[in-house]
Amino acid sequence: MMIKRRSIWLGLGALLVVVAVGLGLYQQQLRDRTNGDPQGGPIELPSTEGEFSLSQLDDDQLAVVFFGYTWCPDVCPMSLAVVRQVMERLDPEQRRRVVPLMVSVDPERDTLARLEEYLAFFGDAFIGATGSQEVLEELTERYGVIWRKVETPDSAMAYTIDHSASLFLVDREGEIRRRVLHSPTSGPLQAALEQALAEG
Repeated sequence: MMIKRRSIWLGLGALLVVVAVGLGLYQQQLRDRTNGDPQGGPIELPSTEGEFSLSQLDDDQLAVVFFGYTWCPDVCPMSLAVVRQVMERLDPEQRRRVVPLMVSVDPERDTLARLEEYLAFFGDAFIGATGSQEVLEELTERYGVIWRKVETPDSAMAYTIDHSASLFLVDREGEIRRRVLHSPTSGPLQAALEQALAEG
């Protein structure tokens, strides 16, 4: 009887975790949808590859831009894993035309060294960048990204960053070619990237 009860409680606990994660992802997508049309524009930040600027891209290249942070427990690693999966499916010429860029919205903790170490788990092509609070606020406003620091005094991390999780396909002029809502699967990004690359 005790074993049966324990199994029921474990099952309920697992169900609650799934529901909580699903609700969190839904809320992030809702925030993305209601934050207006992003303008995009230049991205110029210190990065793991030196000073990064969209203007350094070739005419036929696109940056896949994601705003997040390395201490993120779920959405960020999931999104970066999706980018990695899509990159692995591209042929060599398509892969050359795609530059994955993570902009950290946690400048207090995400040093360039930390970003480099973290992004190494996803592939050599990934670039990490960040800037001052003021620079990030201006940049994220242009890209329609919502983020805020949430204090967690009972946690060893002290705080988390609540942030929207769209991926942006951006050209060297800072024009957003596609905005892809967060998805745990690679299909939406794959379709958007293939379309954008085909347009040249």
